[in-house]
Amino acid sequence: MSTLTKSGIIDEIVLGTGLSRKEASEAIETFIDIIKGQLEEGRSVSISGFGKWKVRAKNARRGRNPQTGEEIIITPRRVVTFSLSNVLRARLTDTRGK
Repeated sequence: MSTLTKSGIIDEIVLGTGLSRKEASEAIETFIDIIKGQLEEGRSVSISGFGKWKVRAKNARRGRNPQTGEEIIITPRRVVTFSLSNVLRARLTDTRGK
């Protein structure tokens, strides 16, 4: 199973819409910039039928350095989580072998 890259998505848009590669690339870059901007501001991004990205705060906690076993404090940070929409989840778990 291979990975779909940004370049691959642009190729698919060019094939599916007839846009030029430059137009498709600009559209994808704009789309990604919009999502990044919303997440940086702490807002969620939801795409119907696909899923939702959400920013979550993680508190500081104790952990261990796996190489030395030394106890360390892991700093608080924000992380992005993604949850599938019910529509996509159903398509991925379809047992008919699609």
